[in-house]
Amino acid sequence: MLGVSFYKERIISNPKGDIFHIIKKSSDGFKGFGEAYFTTIHQGVVKGWKRHFKMTLNLAVPVGEVEFVVYNETEFETYTLSASNYGRITIEPNLWVAFRGIGEDNLIINIANISHSPDEAENRELEEIDYEW
Repeated sequence: MLGVSFYKERIISNPKGDIFHIIKKSSDGFKGFGEAYFTTIHQGVVKGWKRHFKMTLNLAVPVGEVEFVVYNETEFETYTLSASNYGRITIEPNLWVAFRGIGEDNLIINIANISHSPDEAENRELEEIDYEW
């Protein structure tokens, strides 16, 4: 709705370890490749708010459970991703994003369309945006 799309992705079960698909260049929401990184978030901790001006985020949570909140200055949308609700959210530029760790151990992957640049984003403290966690 706000410039966020959810795409159900495949998990291929394997007794030696599962495969979690995230994105291909032919996937809906793919805008190019700039960088990929993992981040962790502890249970009960909230990171955010951040807004990118040019970067499109492609986020998935293969381990744990994470609640993402997206804000466009007038409304909020929430997405909860985990291995049991596995998929990718693609977040377009100019939307505020924050996220909270729900699981005990939480791992997020982001595959972004451009490389990170500190001039390309802005941050706000959590209390600057009125959202009830």
